[in-house]
Amino acid sequence: MYKLGIDLGGTKTEAILLDENLNVLEQKRIWTPQSHYLNIINSISSLVFDLSKNISDFSLGVCTPGAISQQTGLIKNSNTQCLIGRAFKEDLENKIGKKILIENDANCFAMAEAKIGIAKDYDFVFGVILGTGVGGGIVIDKKFHHGRTNIAGEWGHHTLHPHGNSCYCGKNGCVETYISGPSLENRWFEITGKTQLMPDIVSNLDNELGEKWKNEFLENFGYGLANVIDILDPDAIVLGGGLSNIDFLYTEGKNSIYEKVFSDLVETPILKNKLGDSAGVYGAALLEE
Repeated sequence: MYKLGIDLGGTKTEAILLDENLNVLEQKRIWTPQSHYLNIINSISSLVFDLSKNISDFSLGVCTPGAISQQTGLIKNSNTQCLIGRAFKEDLENKIGKKILIENDANCFAMAEAKIGIAKDYDFVFGVILGTGVGGGIVIDKKFHHGRTNIAGEWGHHTLHPHGNSCYCGKNGCVETYISGPSLENRWFEITGKTQLMPDIVSNLDNELGEKWKNEFLENFGYGLANVIDILDPDAIVLGGGLSNIDFLYTEGKNSIYEKVFSDLVETPILKNKLGDSAGVYGAALLEE
């Protein structure tokens, strides 16, 4: 059976069609209409119809920010906020006319890297998304660990600073409000008065203000993932999302984590993803009942 996957991201929506041997037959990306729910439904259905026009038998998996509430069946905890409170799975199935397997985007990233990516030789993988938002997914023995209320892995909403930055979730001091791309760009503006995107910021750190920004980033990054290791002690942590391309996270960032872990011996590999920003769409295509 062919496998079709959709990755609904904060800025782009990607589709992939795989054959029975997981060879890529077709792949396509479009911009995500972030604030318009019906436009998101329409854009995803258009991608599905486009990639499946020459096939009849295929599975369809979709990864999305947030999770489906076990109580209501509606999307919760999504940083694409127009999805919150929506019957996303039902609406998409009605639009496409086909059953859909749906999973959190960080979980799909973690599964792709655990099955066919950099962490395929590890049993217990914690996958990290560092991008527009901060998320995490847990894969144990190539299976998802969702938790009792379907929020396992949501380290982006652990509290770093109890009276800190306000978060869309209604709380203050969440990890996401300190080390997501937008929050880091906002902090750069507060420190320097300059409006710049992350690639430009990272290439301009060789000065006093740059060092201040970087040290804060490393400190928050270190505490956030040290907490994860203290609680879960995974075999490996894989970084994904746009910020995973920052080289110092695998050197100074790793050191910042290790020095905060509650152990005299820390060996947890901090790995750069193998599948790049397509890991999510591979994970969606690999979804199984």
